Amino acid sequence: QVQLVESGGGLVQPGGSLRLSCAVSGFSLDDYNIAWFRQAPGKAREGVGCIGRGGSGTDVFGTAKGRFTLSRDAAKNTVYLQMNSLEPEDTAVYFCAMETYGSSCWRGVESGMEYWGKGTQVTVSS
Repeated sequence: QVQLVESGGGLVQPGGSLRLSCAVSGFSLDDYNIAWFRQAPGKAREGVGCIGRGGSGTDVFGTAKGRFTLSRDAAKNTVYLQMNSLEPEDTAVYFCAMETYGSSCWRGVESGMEYWGKGTQVTVSS
C-alpha cells in the first residue's frame, strides 16, 4: 500500500527555518519522482520542488528558489524539504506527492502526480 506522510510543520517567525519530512512506504524512492506542493488559503496548489527517482536531481520553483532545498535519505525512505528565510507568504499546507512516469514533478504541476500525503501546516508569523 502506497503511503506518504508529511511532518515537521508548525509556527515559525519570519526569517526562520523549518525542515519538512515526507516518509514514504509501499514503494522505493529509487523508482519514483517526489514533489512538494503547497496550498495557501484561497489559492491554488502550487509546485515547490521536485527530487528525481534515485536522487537523480532536484529543482525548486518560483519564490522558493534560493531558499528551499530538497534532499532524501534512501535508508529511511524519506524526502526532506529544508526551508530557510521563511516569509509570511510561505504560509500554506505543504504536501508531498509521488509520480511514476512523466514530467509533472519537474514542471511542478498536479496533473500527473498519483499519490498524495495529507499535508502539514506551515505558518510564518511574528
